[in-house]
Amino acid sequence: MPKFVYDFTEGNKDLKDLLGGKGANLAEMTNLGLPVPPGFTITTEACRHYLEHGTVPSGLQDEIDAHLAALESSMGKRLGDPSDPLLVSVRSGAKFSMPGMMETVLNIGLNDDSVLGLAAQAGDERFAYDSYRRLIQMFGKTVLDIDGELFEDAIEAAKKARGTTDDAGLTADDLRGLVATFKGIVQDEAGRAFPSDPREQMDLAVKAVFDSWNAERAILYRRQERIPVDLGTAVNICSMVFGNLGLDSGTGVAFTRDPASGQQGIYGDYLQNAQGEDVVAGIRNTVPLTELETIDKASYDRLLQIMETLENHYRDMCDIEFTIERGKLWMLQTRVGKRTAAAAFRIACQLLDQGLIDADEAAQRVTGDQLAQLMFPRFDDARLDGVTRLTRGMNASPGAAVGTAVFTSERAVELAAQGKDVILVRRETNPDDLAGMVAARGVLTSRGGKTSHAAVVARGMGKTCVCGAEELEVDVKAGTLTAPGGVVVREGDVVSIDGTSGDVYLGEVPVKHSPVVQYFEGELSAEDGGELVASVDRLMAHADAAARLSVRANADTPEDAARARRFGARGIGLCRTEHMFLGDRRQLVEQLILAEDGAERQAALDALEPLQREDFTGIFAAMDGLPVTIRLIDPPLHEFLPDLTDLAVKLALAGDAADPKDRRLLEAVRRLHEQNPMLGLRGVRLGLVIPGLFAMQVRAIAEAAADRRKAGGDPRPEIMIPLVGAVQELEAVREEAEKVLADVAEETGVDVPALIGTMIELPRAALTAGQIAEAAEFFSFGTNDLTQTTWGFSRDDVEAAFFSRYLDLGIFGVSPFETLDRDGVGRLVRIAAEEGRRARPGIKLGICGEHGGDPDSVHFCHEVGLDYVSCSPFRVPVARLEAGRAAIEAVGSDHR
Repeated sequence: MPKFVYDFTEGNKDLKDLLGGKGANLAEMTNLGLPVPPGFTITTEACRHYLEHGTVPSGLQDEIDAHLAALESSMGKRLGDPSDPLLVSVRSGAKFSMPGMMETVLNIGLNDDSVLGLAAQAGDERFAYDSYRRLIQMFGKTVLDIDGELFEDAIEAAKKARGTTDDAGLTADDLRGLVATFKGIVQDEAGRAFPSDPREQMDLAVKAVFDSWNAERAILYRRQERIPVDLGTAVNICSMVFGNLGLDSGTGVAFTRDPASGQQGIYGDYLQNAQGEDVVAGIRNTVPLTELETIDKASYDRLLQIMETLENHYRDMCDIEFTIERGKLWMLQTRVGKRTAAAAFRIACQLLDQGLIDADEAAQRVTGDQLAQLMFPRFDDARLDGVTRLTRGMNASPGAAVGTAVFTSERAVELAAQGKDVILVRRETNPDDLAGMVAARGVLTSRGGKTSHAAVVARGMGKTCVCGAEELEVDVKAGTLTAPGGVVVREGDVVSIDGTSGDVYLGEVPVKHSPVVQYFEGELSAEDGGELVASVDRLMAHADAAARLSVRANADTPEDAARARRFGARGIGLCRTEHMFLGDRRQLVEQLILAEDGAERQAALDALEPLQREDFTGIFAAMDGLPVTIRLIDPPLHEFLPDLTDLAVKLALAGDAADPKDRRLLEAVRRLHEQNPMLGLRGVRLGLVIPGLFAMQVRAIAEAAADRRKAGGDPRPEIMIPLVGAVQELEAVREEAEKVLADVAEETGVDVPALIGTMIELPRAALTAGQIAEAAEFFSFGTNDLTQTTWGFSRDDVEAAFFSRYLDLGIFGVSPFETLDRDGVGRLVRIAAEEGRRARPGIKLGICGEHGGDPDSVHFCHEVGLDYVSCSPFRVPVARLEAGRAAIEAVGSDHR
């Protein structure tokens, strides 16, 4: 029989797969001798069984009974005992922290009898009824799925009747009345009475945790964070300690470093006479953690000791939840804390300098996605004149966000789906707002601190967030916020929020490059850019030294090529020549297509060739000494021809006066019209059907390279034949290209060697890679088209049509156009790489689809043994960092 329940004394931090993050870390703190309330954890295996079968596994109830009995024995109390009740909390806890999971239910074990025993034992009737109303409220919302606003409205009415604005202003009689009101809400909304049996309360809460794994907001968060769907969640049952026993009690959240900036110091929030959810939910505004020193110095000093112990033990910044019960400090949770991108880079280098981690570990502590966040623009302080600053809140998650103000999560999702940038404005957020937070550019709240739900989730997602802007009056129902001075912002008005300073502005604030982009551009040195830029420089240098994969750029102009080189690209992996034929040159391509004889065709080619040569000369200059892979023209043909319907209408309206050229053009368009241009006359097929087209491009490449060589440069062209499906296609084009290269070498007296290879973007090409490699000196995987042809759908058509449904159903964990589909497309890449290398051991292998800048895909490319990845210039630093991290990870895996 598997073991489904573990006491806190039995686990450790390495059992996150089984005990979840909370359970594993509670066990670890218990092992360290820290003050953790006793309890036990129900494993993720039990959850997975429940989700699969709809019932808890056999033997689970007996294990819970045994552990509950042991807990009662150690505490000297029984669950829900009328005279001296043991109360417990029930919390979810998956392997990864998931804000979309079920909220905690506190004070399980209270009923109409045990509340009297709690009041007698504590000597505080108000505390007892405050705890009871919290249980009914949390249980009703979380376990019975009752609208939480119904409870909040009742609390607001009670406070209004009492003439107070704070929950703490309610008397014992007020809270006793709220208990009765809350019970009525449960009866009306759930169709049943609030359960008075303590064990039924606990069992229902446990099942609710299991069920919450598949709640809509949990699914949304897993999709956002790419968390596997089959992990399941553990359940933590912990004896209660109380922060709402008076002013000598309280609750708080602490970070061992600032999660927003990474600066060392004392960071967090504290709230006297409160339970933990009050802090996290942001319902009451907290005081800075440093004020605890004045309130309760003994607890403050003990907390600092524990924070140091935990950071040194975990070798990372820790996020800690604690409660003080009448002067005694209790630890309720710790985990490696979520942090902003800037904090991640700073903290990694700080820990490296402290000797807690080595350089490899430091590089593993940051990600390419975090680096990309640091490259986003920020507000330009020099251009704030005339911009109305509404207020300043807490700088909870940095960045610059501009958008239309919206006041509900549903509205944020709706407008974002229309392509609009939105700022979600709330008094405070809760897990039900997750969809809106995902959709929004930024989040603004009038309540809560740096450890509130809004702040923690926004930091985890890399969203800009300003919290606790107390001067703002947010009226969600009216859809307005009122700022000091009476300025009213309504839905539809544009606001700008600065998550770095906490400032909130009316209207759109201009932005400028981040210092990290300025560093990559060469405009700012590592020494002059401050701690953040220095940290980025340091970790990038280590990643570059560790990397085996080279990083190239997808660039079609000298300007893009030059920028890519400044960003660290080691060449160009994809230069799309079809982009060079648009604009004014499109007419020449039209003439080429309409040519009725060889003379007309050659005239068009002769006009295009010098223009192409000029394009390539500039790119070779920008990438001097580095390889430049040039893809011969690969457009769907319709991109160079007028729309069939538009042209037919034009001729019909012109009648007899129609231009003869337009008539010829219409005939050609009809002749070449394709039902699916993406699978039609393009790539190598176009080069074989239109004689001289590829030869013209190869001549332009060769002549440009010869000109650069004569000028003292070092051009390194690589000619890529697109959309090859059979080796015979490649052989035909290669023979023609080699003849042109030889002719140019003879004419110019300059021999510039050029590799000739192909783009693998069809499944047949991948499956016959061994044959194709006999004629190809390199493969470049065009994973955008390879994904389309492998899955059998057109990206442009299907993303809006059914991708969201596929994500909801779990068919996709993430779009296969964002991250390489390892099982399907990835297997084709692996087969092609292996067969290509067998046929030609020295063949060069790369990837040039958009996946080349995706962190997970870069790791796959390292695993498969490719030589390089190529991506857009802006993503080059991201790919460089991930290439290094992939190599470090592989070495660590080998050692394990």
